[in-house]
Amino acid sequence: MLTKQKKKYGAASQKKVKKAMHEFKRGKLKIGKSGKKVKDRKQAIAIGLSQARKKGAKVPRKRK
Repeated sequence: MLTKQKKKYGAASQKKVKKAMHEFKRGKLKIGKSGKKVKDRKQAIAIGLSQARKKGAKVPRKRK
């Protein structure tokens, strides 16, 4: 029997990740306090999700 699953990520969090990826592709996404350019795709996604969490968007907890 199939059960209906809830979405893991909300629309606001998807927008934040999309914006972070856009900046990453243009070479304008920077790391926190150091200000270095982001060179890894996964890191760009993590930054987008982190920004979404700070804004209160629907994002699952960080894995430990």
